[in-house]
Amino acid sequence: MRNGCLTGRIAAIFLFVALPPFLSGQEKLAQSGFEFLSIGTVGRASGMGEAFTTVSGTSTALLYNPAGLARMERKADLSASWNRWIADITQYSFTVAFAPAGEKYGAFGISALWVDYGEFQGTLVWNNKQGFVDTEKFTPRALAVGIGYAKTLTDKFTVGGQIKLAAQSAGRNVVPSSMTDTGLDAVHSALSTWAFDFGTLYRTGFKSLVFGMSVRNFSKEVKFVQEGFQLPVTFRIGIGMNLFDFFPALSEAHAFNLAADLVHPRSHGEYVCAGCEYRFIRVLSLRAGWISGQDENSLTYGFGLEKSGMALDYAYTPFGVFDNVQRVTLRLSL
Repeated sequence: MRNGCLTGRIAAIFLFVALPPFLSGQEKLAQSGFEFLSIGTVGRASGMGEAFTTVSGTSTALLYNPAGLARMERKADLSASWNRWIADITQYSFTVAFAPAGEKYGAFGISALWVDYGEFQGTLVWNNKQGFVDTEKFTPRALAVGIGYAKTLTDKFTVGGQIKLAAQSAGRNVVPSSMTDTGLDAVHSALSTWAFDFGTLYRTGFKSLVFGMSVRNFSKEVKFVQEGFQLPVTFRIGIGMNLFDFFPALSEAHAFNLAADLVHPRSHGEYVCAGCEYRFIRVLSLRAGWISGQDENSLTYGFGLEKSGMALDYAYTPFGVFDNVQRVTLRLSL
């Protein structure tokens, strides 16, 4: 009885602290850059509508809530993901994590995220019939590399963090210049900055009910030419549970994970993510998700196959007038 009261009090404090940003009805939105950091790449997470703040146990937690590293099921885990995004943009991610002594010394991880935007033809405003002239072709790139750590402080409370270097390059561009004889100059447009991720997980002790919180892409303001901006800092709180905990006789072979996140991004309005995952004998998973306030991509679907420490996850997102988005993740646990 005492433990139940304590759990209830902690949950109430968590909601009191975390919910006001979502209930205040704030309309003020801020400019942000490096938006590639806010796009999900992991097949399992995307199949669940990105409601992944409370999901733990693999190295992919580095890309959602670093605290989830501390609950790794094995000593080592690595993943590689491919995301065919809209407008022929391709995104890749890689994560690896180690917990050499289980939960005793925590877990360490490395993440990498990079984007291929394709090749573009450069142009320059010109006094001719077309109004422009072609310059050289250029290839934009984006990259983020991070190092993370997570530790279980008690049997219920877990914390984790990640520091990462994010960079973006638009390649070489021809721009007007008064410093050259031709009136033109070729400049390399690139920018980089440090960012931080932080998260917590709290297991209530009631069945598998868990609360989570994460802050991602926190950074100082950076400046590109004359424009200043911050990275797409995002605050999330989440709740998750396996509903088959109420049916002990079936829980050995079945699991139905239900998760929901409240999301407060810097660059647009608050929204809700909700997702579910049915798992059969830890081999086959079927997933679905929903994201509120989206014009083109509100529903997501996916499946997963897992055997002997190897896993394949696939997610499909209808994207309205754009091409459908597909994500694939390969994972290995040792």
